[in-house]
Amino acid sequence: MVDNEKSSCVYKNRDAPVEARVKDLLSRMTLPEKIGQMTLIERSVASEAVIRDFSIGSVLNAAGSWPFEDAKSSNWADMIDGFQRSALESRLGIPIIYGIDAIHGNNDVYGATIFPHNIGLGATRDADLVKRIGAATALEVRASGVHWSFAPCVAVVKDPRWGRCYESYGEVAPIVSEMTSLVSGLQGEPSKEHTSGYPFHAGRKNVVACAKHFVGDGGTDKAINEGNTILRYEDLERKHIAPYKKCISQGVSTVMVSYSSWNGDKLHSHYFLLTEVLKQKLGFRGYIVSDWEGLDRLSDPPGSNYRNCVKMGINAGIDMVMVPFKYEKFINDLIDLVESGEVLMARVDDAVERILRVKFVAGLFEFPLTDRSLLPTVGCKEHRELAREAVRKSLVLLKNGKYGEFLPLNCNAERILVVGTHADDLGYQCGGWTKTMYGQSGRITDGTTLLDAIKAAVGDKTEVIYEKNPSEETLASGYRFSYAIVAVGESPYVETMGDNSELTIPFNGSEIITAVAEKIPTLVILFSGRPMVLEPQVLEKAEALVAAWLPGTEGQGIADVIFGDYEFRGKLPASWFKRVDQLPLDIESNGYLPLFPLGFGLNRDSAENSKMV
Repeated sequence: MVDNEKSSCVYKNRDAPVEARVKDLLSRMTLPEKIGQMTLIERSVASEAVIRDFSIGSVLNAAGSWPFEDAKSSNWADMIDGFQRSALESRLGIPIIYGIDAIHGNNDVYGATIFPHNIGLGATRDADLVKRIGAATALEVRASGVHWSFAPCVAVVKDPRWGRCYESYGEVAPIVSEMTSLVSGLQGEPSKEHTSGYPFHAGRKNVVACAKHFVGDGGTDKAINEGNTILRYEDLERKHIAPYKKCISQGVSTVMVSYSSWNGDKLHSHYFLLTEVLKQKLGFRGYIVSDWEGLDRLSDPPGSNYRNCVKMGINAGIDMVMVPFKYEKFINDLIDLVESGEVLMARVDDAVERILRVKFVAGLFEFPLTDRSLLPTVGCKEHRELAREAVRKSLVLLKNGKYGEFLPLNCNAERILVVGTHADDLGYQCGGWTKTMYGQSGRITDGTTLLDAIKAAVGDKTEVIYEKNPSEETLASGYRFSYAIVAVGESPYVETMGDNSELTIPFNGSEIITAVAEKIPTLVILFSGRPMVLEPQVLEKAEALVAAWLPGTEGQGIADVIFGDYEFRGKLPASWFKRVDQLPLDIESNGYLPLFPLGFGLNRDSAENSKMV
């Protein structure tokens, strides 16, 4: 009897077609079970009973919400497998899909390889490199028990004042579209015969990817995070939707909605863009997920009239809701909306079909638990070498010598001075979305700072003097130094807290550069998530200037290039402005007069050392 019952469960048959399994399982589900699958909750409110009894479909952790501080991948796997076992004990045994913000490596997890942020990867123009980074990230994410990465961000940034500029690969759709190769790295690369729009997942060494944030988040008026993008549809499609088409052609499984608005209408309730464009016109057959408390923000104040927010979001086409805490209210409100006819059962069924489709394609029913054999990949030498390669290729040389080439530096110089807030700070080097949402300062994980890398690269007889802030005594004796390396830049930030209308180098960066460069021949290395104001005295007095972006844990990649083992290859992914009152710069405008244009980047042997446009 039991065997016959099992054999009649098409959804449990791994050899049955995915669509047949989806149809069979959906037919067995009650309304509360369906809505449970549409519910994404934070791990802090997830318990065995909650997951099992509410048929919860997905769990995530906020950045910085760990099992415990400095938890290793194996500790994460223990926690997530515990959640999964609870899901498997539910009536139908539907596994959860666990999601995490692994946006430049598995950045929440101590000891993971941290790759450059997207703005730096955009400077590489190397789609194959980005795909390899996706594959490496997938291994480290799966080793921690996670199935789903909230990446890539395919925003097209139109103004560096936006606080999420560094999450973008660049300011034009062709650059961003090229870098969507991360999707094929994370999920695996589908065959040429794969149906565009249908979710793809290669196997247990891959993760489910998520293209975000749909759509226009990088083009808001005045670069206000979560603001309003004002464009005709034709321009929205050309400038912002284009990268999503590339993701969908690679079988991206999920798409996250933007907090922002288009021409005054919030994306989280935008039926035309979510359903008519994304699902129908572009043929996307994975599931659409809200952003964190995205439905709450449909009302003012956020969270008020929540029932109506749920109604608007679900009817617009959102399939899974990142609740993340008040799951009982969400579930009860949506049940009531369906029973009252305000949300049709067909809409719920469409959402659940999409979620189940991704879970079946990803193999979660067959392999719900962590493959512990992947643990040795976390922070392994091969991945760190890959990150080091990415750092090398991301560096953009903006100036090299006043009267002749200054770089490469002599690694056998007698004495060198290293100065600045960012020379020996791994947290600053990694930026936001590292260990915590907002990032931190100091030795926050395993890695190599710029200072570590310099000391390792120079000769045994070279004396390296490091001062975070140069003393008057040191500057007065500047003649003793062959050269100085000044590392300055931004402290970590995310989202709205990163919105910045001034874009001056923090921590008196310009003053430090000028003070040192007046006394000692100076290389400036700027760590930032975007172009910054370069004061005239900085441009005049510095011998060389390198944009290093937010390179992650492998600082050796910088030393590799400045000491001449490798050539500079990076090209600006965004125009470098002269003054903030020029912003936003538009490469298509006749008034386009940047300091350095999109695509600028010197090689050490460039004939035009510091040409400014």
